[in-house]
Amino acid sequence: MRKNYDVIVTGARCSGSSLAIYLARAGYRVLLIDRSSFPSDTLSTNTFFNNTVTLLRELGVMDELLKTHVTPVKQIKFQLEDTVIEGPMPEMNGEDAGYCIRRTYLDHLLFQQAEKEQNVTALEEFRLTDIIWEEAKVAGVRGVSFKTGVNEFYAPLVVGADGRNSTIRQLVKSEKVLSSPSTVGIYFGYFSGIHPERKPAFEVYKKKDRMAILFPTNHQMYVVVVNFPLENKELLKNFKKDPEKSIRQQVIDHFPNTSLLERFKNAKLEESPKGLVGYENYWYRGMGNGWALVGDAICFKDPAMAQGIHDAIYGAKILANVNSKHTLQQPDWNQMAEEYQKSIQSEFMSRYYMGCELSKNQPITGQENAINQLISMNTTLKEKFLGIYNYANEPEDFQNELLKIIGSNS
Repeated sequence: MRKNYDVIVTGARCSGSSLAIYLARAGYRVLLIDRSSFPSDTLSTNTFFNNTVTLLRELGVMDELLKTHVTPVKQIKFQLEDTVIEGPMPEMNGEDAGYCIRRTYLDHLLFQQAEKEQNVTALEEFRLTDIIWEEAKVAGVRGVSFKTGVNEFYAPLVVGADGRNSTIRQLVKSEKVLSSPSTVGIYFGYFSGIHPERKPAFEVYKKKDRMAILFPTNHQMYVVVVNFPLENKELLKNFKKDPEKSIRQQVIDHFPNTSLLERFKNAKLEESPKGLVGYENYWYRGMGNGWALVGDAICFKDPAMAQGIHDAIYGAKILANVNSKHTLQQPDWNQMAEEYQKSIQSEFMSRYYMGCELSKNQPITGQENAINQLISMNTTLKEKFLGIYNYANEPEDFQNELLKIIGSNS
C-alpha cells in the first residue's frame, strides 16, 4: 500500500526536527527520517544566542535543555590583537542569556518533541538511497530501514534537512548560487578544568592569522576552538597527527596578553578533538518542483559566526510559514521558491558575507584596529556591534552608528 504524507523531511537534527514541529502544528502530516539514532553527536560549535532561546521556548524544548547542566552566558568578549570589546549580550524578547548546548542534548530533545506531535511519524536509522520522480517533480523518497528493509514514501514536498553534504541537494541538482572557500582549518575539543575569566562569556581571540574561541558548555566543560591558516602545511600535518597537542600549543603560544595561558594550565581534554578542513561558505537554490532545502543543506558560513543553530531553526520556521501560505496539492512552485529564497536571504545574507570575510583570515589592518578601539570605548557602538550576533540589530545599523560617530569627530 502506498504510504502518503504531506511533507517528508530528511534529516532530523536542528533544522529537520524544528521544521517537522512547525509543519505539524500547522496541520501537515509529516514523515521525519534520519539515518542516525538519537542521542548522537554531530560536528558543531553548539552555540546559540538569546534570540534562538526564544525559538526553542516556542518549540517547547527550552525548559528541558536547561536541565542538561548548562551554563547560561550573558557576556560576549572579543580580544582583537590587544583591543578588548566586551559587554553584555543585548536582551532579546525578555531573554538575556545564550547557551552552548551539546548536540547530543539539543538534537535529541528536538527529535523527541517532534515525535510527540500528533501529525509526525518519525523514523530513526533510515538511510535515504534515492528520490522518486513523477513527471519532472519530486514525489517521494526511497530508502532502507534498519528494521523494515526497503521502503518508499510519497509526499507533495520532500525537504532536505540533511546537512552540508545533503543527499537531497545532490539528487535534485540544486544550483550553487554563491561560494567562498575558506583559507582556515578548524579544530575543537571539549575540555574540563577551564574556569571563566570573570563571568561566563562567549570569548573570541584573534592574533595575526590565528584565532581561539571559548564557549562554556554542559557539565562545566568548555568548547575550545582554534583556527589556523591552511597554507601552513606543516601545522596542518601536526593537527592531523596530534590534535590535542596542537590545540594546546595554539592556545598557549599565540595569545600573549590574555588569560588563556593561566586558565589552560589544568585543562583536561575529555573527548577526541574534531576538525573541519577545506570547507567553503556556500549558498544554494532552496526550492524547486516538489523539493526544498533548509539548514546547512541550503547555506553554510564560517562556524566562528556561531549562527548555524539559529539559521537551522529559524530557517525551518521560514519554510513552514511559506508552505502554510500555499496549497501543496496544486502549488505554484516558482512562486513558492521565489518567496522562500527572498525570505531566507533577507534574514541570513548579511551574516553570510561576514562569515566569508572571517574565512579569509586576514590580519587586522591599522584602520580596522582603530575602529576596534573606537568600538571598545563607545557604549552605543559596542552594543550595536555585539547585537549583530543575536539579531538585536543588523550589521547596517552598526555601520550607520559608526559613520555617525566618525563624522561627529571629524
